[in-house]
Formats: sequence, structure tokens, C-alpha cells
Amino acid sequence: MKKLFLIACCFVLLVSCGRNPFKVDLSNTKIDFQFYAFDTDLFAAGTNLEQQLPDLEKKYPNILPLFSSEIITIGYPEDEGFAERLNSFVSDSLILEVKGKVDATIDRNQIKDGLQQAFRYFNYYFPDKVIPEVFTCISGFNQSVIMTDSLMGIGLDKYLGRDCNYYPRLGIPNYQTINMNPDKIVSDAMYAWSTTIFPFNGYGQQLIDRMIYEGKMLYLLDATLPDTPDSLKIGYTQKQLEFCSIKENAMWTYLAEYKMLFSTERMDIKRYVDDSPYTSSFTADSPGRTGAWLGWQIVKAYMNKHSEVTIPELMEEKDCKKILNLSGYQPE
Repeated sequence: MKKLFLIACCFVLLVSCGRNPFKVDLSNTKIDFQFYAFDTDLFAAGTNLEQQLPDLEKKYPNILPLFSSEIITIGYPEDEGFAERLNSFVSDSLILEVKGKVDATIDRNQIKDGLQQAFRYFNYYFPDKVIPEVFTCISGFNQSVIMTDSLMGIGLDKYLGRDCNYYPRLGIPNYQTINMNPDKIVSDAMYAWSTTIFPFNGYGQQLIDRMIYEGKMLYLLDATLPDTPDSLKIGYTQKQLEFCSIKENAMWTYLAEYKMLFSTERMDIKRYVDDSPYTSSFTADSPGRTGAWLGWQIVKAYMNKHSEVTIPELMEEKDCKKILNLSGYQPE
């Protein structure tokens, strides 16, 4: 009996250790999630676009003006000559070719399901926050994700796959096209929404502030996308993730020894948190955004050490030095 008890205890311990702490019970979490394949309706009008425009304005009173003015920049529906400009866009031979490739490559229902589940997790932690209406569009390669305080637009033509031949013709560098594939849509959208709801306003101006802010946004992706690999959340290849894990101590030591953590220089901050082919302070094998990755590890250490801190409390905490000091972060 004693052996059986010990075996049972070991089994429970193993199961609990392997359990994803972010897989919370959503059975009582209901949301009103609105998802529109706006591009499908827009292009369906075809040569009758001018006649269909009143119906589009009625169905999409907020989406159509945002799309036309901010994404393809042709003005507003009430502007003179608007219908002709919109018709020129939807009848353009290249845009029609792109629309066909989007339809063949991207499953809109999969995006809808992924975002709906992610926003259920988001609502679990933040029941008083707005859930945006989401629409898909063909952006003319202008936008990946565009946000307002209640709308999210996704430019599907920015996610046609890293090998899509349009991207090199547009001069988009390889380190960016790596993440221009359908699997990245949901994590990009949730990251954009997180930074909209929790902007950088009110934080300090040192590198460590930006590092931990980015770490908090990535930690929120952990919470809202618990089944998504880390590589998709931060946009790294597996090899780049392995580099960061292996070189974590060396990267942290470099930042500390050269007093970079408390730099307020704009170029220092950009070097470590902005997207780039690699981090210039490290080797060419390093990915960009290594400061964001290190910030992510600091936030994880802080939350692991302080289980009493809730995710909403973490998001509201803007004293990044406090998070650093209380995290006990010290990579081996």
C-alpha cells in the first residue's frame, strides 16, 4: 500500500508539473465575437460595385471608412469620386491575382476560430475590456494588422507564406518574410491588440523599461494563446530560439556589464527591441528583438516567483525596475 501511495503521489506530481498553467477553465466565459470576411463581400460586388456600394456602407459602417481611408488610402465613402477609386482598386489585375492567391492559401474560418478562442482567454482575465470586431481585407500590401479602439483589420495579403514571390519583388527583406505566413496571423493580431489595450504610456524611458514592457506583452500571449509555440509568439525560428536559450547568460551579462540596461539612447533601445535581421551587439546568428526575449524571461521569472500576482495586476504594473528586482532573474 505504501508503494502504491508513493507511485500515486509521483504520478500526480508529474502531471501537475507538465500541466500548462494558462489552460484555464473557459466553460463560463462567453463573448460576443464579430468576425467579417470584408474582402469577400467587397470583391463579390465585381463590376456592380457602384450599385452595391450603399449596401456595403450599410453593412460595414465603421469598417469601410477605415479600410478606404487608412489601409488603401483612397478617402471616405462620401468623398467625390470615391466609387471610381474603389472600383479601380478591386478591378486591378494584380489585386485580383493577389485575392485569388489569398483565397487559395488562407482559411478565414481557421483565423476566426483561433481569434475567438484567444479572445475568450483574454476575456477570462479582462472581462471589462472591449472585444474588437475583426475583419479581413486585401490591403494592397500596406498593412498586416490595423487597430482602432474597437476594430481590428487583418491584411491577408501580408500572410501569403515566406516563399511568396510578391515579397522579394516588393523589396521586403528575408528576416521579415519569415513571419509572413498564415500561422502567424493570430499571434500578430493578439500582440497588436495587447499593445492597443496596454500602451507604453507611463513607463520609464530606459532600455529595461522597453524590455520588460515587451516581455509583458509576450507573457500575455502565453496567457491568451496557451497552445501556440513560443516561436510563433515572438516570430523566431527554432534555431533562433535555441540561440537565445544557449546564450541567455552571455546576452544578459553583456547588457549589464556595458550598462546598456539603463540607457535612454533611442538607437540603443531600437537595437534590442525592434525587429531586425540580428542583434548587432551579438553574433550574426542571433535574432533581432533579443531584448524583448530577455524581457519575456524576466517577466516569467517574476510571475513564477510571485504566484499571488494576477495577470491584470502584472499588466497594470509599470515599475519595471520593481519587476526586475523582485524577479530574482539570474540566467545560468
